Amino acid sequence: MLQVARLAPKLLGDSTECVASFLRGEQNPDGGFRDRAGHSDLYYTVFGLDGLIALRSDLPAGAVQAYLHSFGDGATLDFVHLGCLARCWAALPPQKRSEAPAERLLQRIESYRSKDGGYAPVPGQEDGTLYACFVATGAFQDLGGRQPDPQRMLGCISRLEAGDGGYANQSDLPLGLTPSTAAAITLLRYLGEPIPASLGDWLLARCRPEGGFFATPVAPLPALSSLHISLDAIREPCLDFLDSLWTNRGGFHGTWADDLLDCEYTYYALLSLGHLSL
Repeated sequence: MLQVARLAPKLLGDSTECVASFLRGEQNPDGGFRDRAGHSDLYYTVFGLDGLIALRSDLPAGAVQAYLHSFGDGATLDFVHLGCLARCWAALPPQKRSEAPAERLLQRIESYRSKDGGYAPVPGQEDGTLYACFVATGAFQDLGGRQPDPQRMLGCISRLEAGDGGYANQSDLPLGLTPSTAAAITLLRYLGEPIPASLGDWLLARCRPEGGFFATPVAPLPALSSLHISLDAIREPCLDFLDSLWTNRGGFHGTWADDLLDCEYTYYALLSLGHLSL
């Protein structure tokens, strides 16, 4: 995803530095990046770092490293923030990344394995979720660890296929969701499994004629690209939609009804722009 996000400046042009300046301005004195209430949060720090990397802007690595050290091996963190801690360490230069408590972090991640072979946001669950599988797989990749028997996730993934042709995040949801379906496609591709072409049609059907996707504005683009489906038919409407979310502060809103700016949606915009530039 970072490789594609690095293409965003092709479309941003002279506005690239404006976006980088916005992201740098979202960092707090403790080294973390701000959530929507202004507090440092590992989740938003992921997007702040990845956004700066995508724009080839200098990273405030020393301050971030000190912030990450404050969490130790993640003993006080929930599942999602464990994954974020792994991702943040992976974003740092090699010399600083070497100080990450990688082995212990991945042991904690693996403790969230569910009985159906996937991962769940709470330990000891019968059923996993697609989002948790996506986060766990990313953490092992980020820290260079070997994920134990990743093929076991197929049981969880297949169970979450919804009746409408998409994928739900959990078993009590009868209809597929855009981000869950995108995650399923990404995981199936990683596991070397065949991906039905119908999933591309399902995702394209979630695109609004005015641009953007229902459920989330950008999640389907990487999945559509991985299926080698042309984006030509939706390129201009999606670019118009992204432009409507842009502000002269350098950040992007998540939706037209969103009054706040943050690192997360700004990074999603970079990722979308990268795919739409191809």
